[in-house]
Amino acid sequence: MAPTRPTELHQCRFRLTREPTAAAEARGQVRAVIRAWKVPVDPDIAVLLTSDLVTSAIMFGNGETVMLVIRCPRGHLRIDVSRSMPIAADEPAGNQTGRGLALVAALSTEWGSFRTPAGKAVYFTLAFQPDLHIQEKTPTNEGVTWQAPPSGVRTNARVQAVAGSRAP
Repeated sequence: MAPTRPTELHQCRFRLTREPTAAAEARGQVRAVIRAWKVPVDPDIAVLLTSDLVTSAIMFGNGETVMLVIRCPRGHLRIDVSRSMPIAADEPAGNQTGRGLALVAALSTEWGSFRTPAGKAVYFTLAFQPDLHIQEKTPTNEGVTWQAPPSGVRTNARVQAVAGSRAP
């Protein structure tokens, strides 16, 4: 029998203190949620992109906190990071310019930004990879949360391109 995958909306929110340790805390929360919900995405990609967004929020936002929202709608993992910041009156709501979003654009299925009452949120999604095998942590594989698909199964070409290899 195939493992159950999250098909309904799961969501959790974390308020992070706007300080350098927030990026590490966000990485840990994302990895824990992916493992607990058995989300079939590459946790290393999710953690990398989350770290990029949280670091940007720490460096360029205002206020004392950063909000991290993790959800699983309709076959995707979605991560939102919101921060307080002044927004120019003439800045469009979906303005998708920003610092350091090259990784997010290259590795995510979709990404964007939107205004919030306090400032701005940036998000990305990762599509579920049904062939990804999720592993539970055990004493013999501590730290391993995923394994590559069996040989002959194609992997995400964007990840391979960024890693410097070519798809078969």
